[in-house]
Amino acid sequence: MRANNRQHRALGCRPVQRWDADRAAMLSLPPVAPVVGWRQTTRLPRDHYVRLDGNDYSVHPSVVGRRVDITADADRVQVFCDSRQVARHDRCWATHQSITDPAHRLAAADLRTAARQAPAPAAAEVEQRQLSDYDQIFGLKEVAA
Repeated sequence: MRANNRQHRALGCRPVQRWDADRAAMLSLPPVAPVVGWRQTTRLPRDHYVRLDGNDYSVHPSVVGRRVDITADADRVQVFCDSRQVARHDRCWATHQSITDPAHRLAAADLRTAARQAPAPAAAEVEQRQLSDYDQIFGLKEVAA
């Protein structure tokens, strides 16, 4: 073995001779693996994209305006709403990219079309009272013109 074989002045020995002492001084690993990755909770904006590290990832537009949980690791980005997955993308390490799922684009187009074709609210007839009715209620006499 050639690595770590030369004598170090600061250590007073070769690094390979310190391995056993270093291992004995190390603590054991915890019983539960540490949480790794990235987590955030936010309200999904009207454009149905979430931003992570300079990139925008599409989310199904049915949850616009609701709280979503964004989780990311080295390989993928996932978005959940009420414990239901509403987006899953491969992680993009470039910056200034917009990653769009074709299903999200189609759903957004369908929602826009449905909003444009929504029927106008029906006009309700409102009864109009005569002003003299109010005079009677408040006990006022009509003034002769």
